[in-house]
Order: sequence, then C-alpha cells, then structure tokens
Amino acid sequence: MSANTDRTFERISLVCAIGVVAVVFLIGSVLLWESSPVFQKLGWRLLTNSQWDPVGEEFGLVPFIYGTLVSALLALLFAIPFSLGIAIFLTELSPDWLRGPTAFLIELLAAIPSVIYGLWGIFYLAPWLRQSVEPLLIQLNLPLFRGPAYGIGMLAAGIILAIMIIPIIASIARDVFQAVPMHQREAALALGATRWEVTRLAVLKYSESGILGAIFLGLGRALGETMAVTMVIGNRPEISLSLLAPSHTMASVLANEFAEASGALHLSALAAIGISLFVITFLTNAAARFLVWKVSGVAVAGRRE
Repeated sequence: MSANTDRTFERISLVCAIGVVAVVFLIGSVLLWESSPVFQKLGWRLLTNSQWDPVGEEFGLVPFIYGTLVSALLALLFAIPFSLGIAIFLTELSPDWLRGPTAFLIELLAAIPSVIYGLWGIFYLAPWLRQSVEPLLIQLNLPLFRGPAYGIGMLAAGIILAIMIIPIIASIARDVFQAVPMHQREAALALGATRWEVTRLAVLKYSESGILGAIFLGLGRALGETMAVTMVIGNRPEISLSLLAPSHTMASVLANEFAEASGALHLSALAAIGISLFVITFLTNAAARFLVWKVSGVAVAGRRE
C-alpha cells in the first residue's frame, strides 16, 4: 500500500512539474507564432527601428526597450540601498521584538495591487514631483533633467517601481544573510572587528552571489510591471535622455494598444513585444534563481562542515 502511494505521489508530482514547463513552452510558442508575420516583413529592422506608426505599418521596438531598461535600472538605483539597509537591520541590528513586525510590514508592500501604486502615483507622487522636485532638478541644468516638469514620466515610473521591488530584494537579501554561517561572524568578532566590519566582511562579502540574485529578481519584477508604470510614465514612444520626459515600456504599450490594435500586422508587432519581454524576463529570473541557489548551496555546505 505504501509503495503504491509513493508511486502515485511521484507520478502526480512529475505531471505537475512537466505541466509547468509545458505552459511556459506553450506561452513562448504562441507568442512566437503570432509575432512571425511582423518578423517576416520587417526582419531585424523591428529591433533597430525607433519609429512606431501603426497606421503606416512601421514598427520599431527601440523606444519600448529603452523605456523598459531605463525605468528598471532607475528603480534598482533607488531600491538597492534601501533594500540592503532593511535586510541588514533585520538580520544584524534589530531587536527580537521589532524584527517580526517590521519584516511583516515590509513584505506586506508586495501584496498591494499594482493599480493602487498607480493611483497613488497619479494623485500624490506626480503632483509632488511636478511642483516640488522637478523644478529643483531642472535648475541643475543637467542633460538628465531637462524639459518641462510634467510630473509623469520616467522619474515617476522609476520611483514607483523602486517602491514595488523593495520588498522583493529586501526579503531575499534577508534570507541570504540569515544563511551566512554564524561562525563567520564569530570569527570576525574574535579578531576584534567592529559591528560594521563584521557586517561588511563576514556577511556582505560572503553573500555577494545571493545579493546579486535578489537584485536580478527585483529587476525581473521591474521589467514586467504593467499597470502602475502605465499610469505614471506618460506613454509616449520616444527616446529622450531626460528622466523628466514621458516614455513607454514594453509592458505599458501592450496594456495600452492591444485592445485597440488596428490590424493584423499591428497585433503581430505587439506579439513581438510580448515575446521580447518574455525572453528578457525569463533569462533575468533564471540567472537570479541560479545565483540564489548557488549561495544557498554554499551556506548549507558550510553548515555541514
């Protein structure tokens, strides 16, 4: 009876695992099939052209790739210091009575729907940026902060994304720090290291791969975020060096134009954006999982020794 139960459980688990892989393969296959007409007509020019004109059937993905990468990297620039600071505080500095509630509240940010972040960005963040922050940045007369103060634009999208990925990076970084063997800290303390030196040399140095994996997972979330970014980025398919200018991302153009696509080639171009985003996020998350697995495996091996 037990052997039959084990075999049944093994087969069910195998079917579930194969099913997940099959779904991923099916999604990629459908997107590739739907995008084939525009690739056949435009070829690699689709990935090098910066013009997006559905009426004239001229499609280029460069503005959307640019907006996606810049907004995601800007979000990482804002989020990484806060996330690592939170993780260090929770694992190395926080008293026991404060650690649990603080971690719960931070992780609760990840449960807030993205449309709520978008509404907050429209009604509070964008007016605040337009009235208080962006006029000061424009006075710096730097290429990154030129143009009128719209409030909505690349800067607002980057801030929204940063708030959304902080819980992800902080939670994973905290788990990675907790996986550091205690004898690493004890050895540093025995050598007379200060608390900061223990954190920097025994914890952060040991956790480099895991921290990088956490950052990659946050990057994957930032690359694929749709609603919140769509509501605050301005949705203009242009490339601008200024962070104050409106822009577009691959996810936001899909949300904006898919329902109103004017023809078969337009739909195919949107599917091409979808397969491009699918590949980018898949590779990003795969790299992140590998790095987190690598540091976790090292930590387990260290504890066994």
